[in-house]
This record gives sequence, structure tokens and C-alpha cells, in this order.
Amino acid sequence: QVQLVESGGGLVQPGGSLRLSCAVSGSDLTPGVMAWYRQAPGKQREFVARVTNGGWAVYADFVKDRFTISRDDAKNTLFLQMNNLQPEDTAVYYCNLERFSNTYWGQGTQVTVSS
Repeated sequence: QVQLVESGGGLVQPGGSLRLSCAVSGSDLTPGVMAWYRQAPGKQREFVARVTNGGWAVYADFVKDRFTISRDDAKNTLFLQMNNLQPEDTAVYYCNLERFSNTYWGQGTQVTVSS
């Protein structure tokens, strides 16, 4: 059974940083595409960033060079480094694995940006 477990969320002040992790068990990451999504209260889940097993990354426009997605396939882990966080980044962040026409989701980790 494939499981994705996010960690690293929390409360941070505006301008601060967090590093999210997503540990995957029950499956290799390659070949596969991994991504981060987020869902703010009262809003739909939205795409944040995606990275292929070849290392090709794509970001949502609102990231604006603040976030960096990376993966360690040897450790079956996905990361999201988030810098210069703003209150509008407050959301539950989910990791996602797409592999062989299957899609898997984690349970999410809460990120709250507030002074």
C-alpha cells in the first residue's frame, strides 16, 4: 500500500521560511512525477510545484522564486523549501505522486503564516 506522509508545517511569521517533507512508502518514486498542492480555507486545492524524476521542475506563478521543490529518490522523499512566506501562503499543503496512471495523496500538513 502506497503511503505519503507530509511533515514540516507549522506557524511562521511573515518573511519566514519552512521546509516541508513528504516521505513515501510502498512505492519507488521512479518513474514518476511528484508535486505539492495546497488548499486554503474556503478555497479549492491548487497546484504549487511539480518535479519529474529527471529533475525538471515547474512552479505556479504565485511562487515567484520563493519556493524550491526537490526530491531524493534514494530516500523516497519529496521536499519543498519555502522562503519569504506571506499570510496568503497559509494553507494545508499536500504532496502528490503520479506513477503508472495512479495518483496518490498525503494527508497534508498545515502551514500558517501570521504575526
